Amino acid sequence: MKRSVEIGVDVSCAASKIARGQLVAIPTETVYGLAADALNPLAVAKIFEAKQRPKFDPLIVHIASRESLDWLTEDVPAIIQKMVDRFWPGPLTVVLPRKSCVPDLVTSGLGTVAVRMPDHPLARRLIEQSGKPLAAPSANLFGRTSPTTALHVADQLGEQVAYILDGGPCQVGIESTIVAVNEDRLILLRPGGITLEQIEELTGTGSVVIPDSKQASRDSSGGLPLVPGQLKEHYAPLTPLMICEDIFRSTARTRVGLLTLQLSEADRKRASEMFESFEELSATGNLAEAAANFFAAIRKLDGQNLDLIIATPFPQQGLGRALNDRLNRAAH
Repeated sequence: MKRSVEIGVDVSCAASKIARGQLVAIPTETVYGLAADALNPLAVAKIFEAKQRPKFDPLIVHIASRESLDWLTEDVPAIIQKMVDRFWPGPLTVVLPRKSCVPDLVTSGLGTVAVRMPDHPLARRLIEQSGKPLAAPSANLFGRTSPTTALHVADQLGEQVAYILDGGPCQVGIESTIVAVNEDRLILLRPGGITLEQIEELTGTGSVVIPDSKQASRDSSGGLPLVPGQLKEHYAPLTPLMICEDIFRSTARTRVGLLTLQLSEADRKRASEMFESFEELSATGNLAEAAANFFAAIRKLDGQNLDLIIATPFPQQGLGRALNDRLNRAAH
C-alpha cells in the first residue's frame, strides 16, 4: 500500500512544489507524466530515483510556448517547423540539437534534446506558472504500464510524488510520436499519438524514414537510446503477456485474460466462457478509442491475479502501429 498523496486541481500548489525542486505528477493528453524543473539537475535526479529509471534513458522536456523551443534548441529545420505548426500542442515530440542550458542528466549526455508541447490545459498552465520547462517521463515505475489516470499514479508512485494534478483520464492514452531530422528527411524514432499517415499527409508520401528495429532510436554507436520507450522490454504488466492471433487455441494456464481490439457477438460469448476475464478495447474497432483504453485495460487485467494475458495484435496502420509497438515491448 502506497502512502497517501494529495490529488487535486490546484495549479498554483503544483507550481510551488516544482519551484521547491519536488516532483509533481501532471496530466497530458497522452499519459500522466512525472514532472520536475528540467533546468534543475537535482530535481531531475529525483525523477530517475522515483521511477528507478536508468540514467542512460533520456527524458522529454515539456513546454507551453513555441518560443521555448528556440530557447532549448540550436536549430529548427523547416520540416520540423511545419510539423510543429500543424501538430502542437499535441502528441508530437521533436528531437533537435540542444543548447547548453539543458542539463546533461535530461539528455543522458547526448547532444540532442526531445521537446514537446502537451495538449492539456492543466499541464500548460503549470508550465507557464512554473516559468520553467518540465522534464516529464511517464509517472510509473520504469518499464511498467503507463498511467492514464491520477489514481494509476498514486497506486505506483504515491509515496514519491509531492502532488498529483488531476486532469481526468488521458484522451489519447499512448505516448507521443517522436521524430528527428537527418538530411531533410524525417526519422520516425517512436510511433505514437500522431500517425505515420498524418505526418505523410503533411510532408509527402515517402518523406518519413522508419529505421531498422535493431538500430532504431540508438546513438551513433548503436548503444544508448536517443529517445525514451525504446528498450526491448517496456510498458510491461507484472502478469506475463503473450501476443496471439488465434485467441481460442487451448492453453495449459488456468487463469487467462484476454486483451483484444474488438469481438463479434459470437466471439464475445466464447471469450466469456473460455477466459477468466477479457477487455475489448473498442466495440466498433475504433483505434483511437482502443488507444485511449489500452493501458487502463492492461492494468485492469494485471490486477486480477491471472496466470497469463493473451493479447491480439492490431492492424498495422494508423494508431495500430503505436499500439503494436507497445504490445510487442510489453510481451518481450
